[in-house]
Amino acid sequence: MRKIIHDQVKIGEIDISDVSIELDSRDEMPQILRGIQYIWKTPELRDKIFELLWELIPEGIDKNNGRDGMSLWRILVLGTIRTNCNIDYDKLQDIANNHSTLRKILGHSNFDEDRYPRQTLNDNLRWFTKDILDRINQLVVQSGLSLLGKDSEAALHGRCDSFVVETDVHYPTDINLLWDSIRKVLTLTHRISEHLNLSGFRQTVHNLKKIKRLFRKVQKLRTKDKKSKKCLDTTDEYITMVDSFLIQSRVALDPFINDEYWCITIAEIIHYINHGHRQIDQIRRRCFNNETIPHNEKVFSLFEDHTEYIKKGKAGVPQELGLRVCVMNSPEGFILHHQVMVQETDDKVAIKMVKETQEKFNLKSCSFDKGFHSPSNQKELRKLLSFCVLPKKGKLSKEESVRQNTEEFKTKRRQHSAVESSINALENHGLDICRDHGLDGFERYVSLSVLSRNIQVLGKILHERELKQRRRNRKAA
Repeated sequence: MRKIIHDQVKIGEIDISDVSIELDSRDEMPQILRGIQYIWKTPELRDKIFELLWELIPEGIDKNNGRDGMSLWRILVLGTIRTNCNIDYDKLQDIANNHSTLRKILGHSNFDEDRYPRQTLNDNLRWFTKDILDRINQLVVQSGLSLLGKDSEAALHGRCDSFVVETDVHYPTDINLLWDSIRKVLTLTHRISEHLNLSGFRQTVHNLKKIKRLFRKVQKLRTKDKKSKKCLDTTDEYITMVDSFLIQSRVALDPFINDEYWCITIAEIIHYINHGHRQIDQIRRRCFNNETIPHNEKVFSLFEDHTEYIKKGKAGVPQELGLRVCVMNSPEGFILHHQVMVQETDDKVAIKMVKETQEKFNLKSCSFDKGFHSPSNQKELRKLLSFCVLPKKGKLSKEESVRQNTEEFKTKRRQHSAVESSINALENHGLDICRDHGLDGFERYVSLSVLSRNIQVLGKILHERELKQRRRNRKAA
């Protein structure tokens, strides 16, 4: 049974609207709690968000029967706290169980001893979908702009830029990716070998140690001379041993591929076997045939296979492992829209970003950097926007030179760098590295981080207003 929040008020429970939040702290926690409290205190906004939260419940589940689950309000609050404070589930569990102000916002009384197990948090906070989070985010931004005195139909200026959100992976080399594959193959095969009466996997722990010793030996030899005979011989020994175990696992599992009970696990093992064979092929081609492996054939993580190897030319950052994320922010600091870019560059998403933002807000002008330039973008964006700041690459024509030297263009171009402040804030509040798995998890994590950042900006506005009011009261006294 699911509820937005439990109806029965407990002894000692304070209404969320009346919870006192510390005003003198500069930490992000009071700011986001104040933003969350504002959502609760604003009935029109709260009701719209609650309608969207009901959509989290899968079809076929009765909302009114069964054992009580975590309320949807608590899922929303803890989800935004997790990303905004950039913490893992262990830290979130400790805060949810011991932070007194947060527990009051969650709807707990002073005498309530309910605790949140880590696995409960892990299971429930994955209910969010990118679509629902984006729609909640739109409501929060509209409410924030209204709080600042902006009309819902007021023309907005956007600033668009992209950055890299890293995936939680180690630096990929062909030999350590091969180690990852054989480790998973042997571990999973050993796990089901007793149930399927598979022979030859009793010494899996010992075999893994043998393979790892060879792996470490190849690593050390590569640091000295990759082309030495000793290094090549050891590499050949390493991939030959791994290949023999991959073949052994595949032969042992073939009779059980269609087994109804174990088919999912066996499919996962075969997935890693295929990864292993691909890595062996690439090692042989590169080390023994002196071939250069094309970039599109490379995989940079076995577990997060959406990971891309990105070089943005930043000083001190030769490469980043993750995905690009494009954001559109407003001068008020709110993130109006975002997009996860899979195998895309900036110039491919410029028009899409503007169109999708205009579906949500009255975006009339926008600024970009040179990375978004293309001749087609220049033409299309001028049709979509009343004023577009998109610097052209290369030598400028006389007409373009005049346009880019107008006072309005130069002012908007100087102000464009403020988008870096929003990007830096996102990176400090969750989007330095994605802690969730898979592409769906990546998109969900990014959407949740954007939402939590906008709630924090909302809370910061209220926080500053309360501080000013307190100063006025002190002067009046």
